[in-house]
Amino acid sequence: MRYNQISNALFIKNRTRFCYKMNSNTIAILTSNDVQHNNADDVMGFTQNNDLFYLSGIDQEETILVLYPEAYKKENREILFIKETNEHVKIWDGEKLTKKQATEISGVKRIEWIQDFEMVLQYMAFEADGFYLGHNEHAKRVTKNQQTQQDRMIAWCKEKYPLHDCFRAAKITRALRQIKSGVEIELIKKAADISVESFKRVLKTCKPNIKEYELEAELTYNLIKSGAKRHAFQPIVASGKNACALHYNTNDATCKDGDMILMDFGVCYANYNSDTTRCFPVNGKFSNRQKEVYASVLHCLKVGSKLLKPGVIPSEYEQQMASLIETELIKLGLLNAEDVLKQDPEKPLYKKYFMHGTAHHIGLDVHDVGLYSRPFEAGMVLTCEPGIYIAEEGIGCRLENDYLITENGNINLTEAMPIEIEAIEALMNN
Repeated sequence: MRYNQISNALFIKNRTRFCYKMNSNTIAILTSNDVQHNNADDVMGFTQNNDLFYLSGIDQEETILVLYPEAYKKENREILFIKETNEHVKIWDGEKLTKKQATEISGVKRIEWIQDFEMVLQYMAFEADGFYLGHNEHAKRVTKNQQTQQDRMIAWCKEKYPLHDCFRAAKITRALRQIKSGVEIELIKKAADISVESFKRVLKTCKPNIKEYELEAELTYNLIKSGAKRHAFQPIVASGKNACALHYNTNDATCKDGDMILMDFGVCYANYNSDTTRCFPVNGKFSNRQKEVYASVLHCLKVGSKLLKPGVIPSEYEQQMASLIETELIKLGLLNAEDVLKQDPEKPLYKKYFMHGTAHHIGLDVHDVGLYSRPFEAGMVLTCEPGIYIAEEGIGCRLENDYLITENGNINLTEAMPIEIEAIEALMNN
């Protein structure tokens, strides 16, 4: 692994908390993700199922975790199944985890080979009344015409054990993963620290007529050099009017003198993610209009982020953020105050210039799991990302930090990343 090994105390504690929420006399089965194929014999980079990683720390394909906290035999209460290294695997792909290594990483004492899963499960399945099965439950995940390893495990369990009850493992992990432990916070902070240095590299490299992808290359170089696993998501390096397309990421345009760049990027370190957005002028100096728009968005970030505190309902927070941006749009001359007073509340006028939410959970997923009906609590890590997009002026501005909610407010985990106009201009012209 590229990152320093995480203490297995984290995963042992996570399993204890998970098992505490399971129904009596049930077995949980969590599987790894598939290795996704591209074309011919090419494969995409492997990404672990985050619920499995949360409970085991194993970052390897063809892995299954079985938890049966009320098993009669103690050795059946936690079993980890991993891929065995045979001569073919060793020659072509290299060594996979040994049983000893899997125990050191996960804290699970009983390790078996993946090919023995069905036989081992059958020895104890008929003692149990049901299964907790994993599935990628996410409001923004489109699962149409897709079948995952989790889908196949669900179908297999229902066929093999049709009279057992089935329960959703994700319902438990969703509740647990929203509150980050100290170890998890440090890993997110590590990812954020790598992002800070990447951003400084970009500022020193940027100049008129550079390609957007050249700036993306600076991000890529630093995260790999720093031991990160990958980009947290495909980075957005959007110059000029491209910044008004929220998920623009082709990054193939030329950065023109006088334009402003919106860069939304993140780092995945030890499977934990950062997510930040900064804007900066191609030529190193903001125009007067760019300064006005930037200052408005920065004001919304500074004031709005203070709303991220325990007890606040996410929907109420978003309403307050929208009001902040609406006020700034009036100041910028983009909206008329009288028109705003008369507007249809179901079709607010600010939507022309601001059309997205401003906070999401972050952790093992960039848009981490969690219900937005749940009030904010200490230990949650969320983004704050207001924006203003003026397509007719070719200006798009979004600013984003990552915040840890505490009992007394919040802590900006990305505070070290330059954000003030003067600081950005100074770095670009030094």
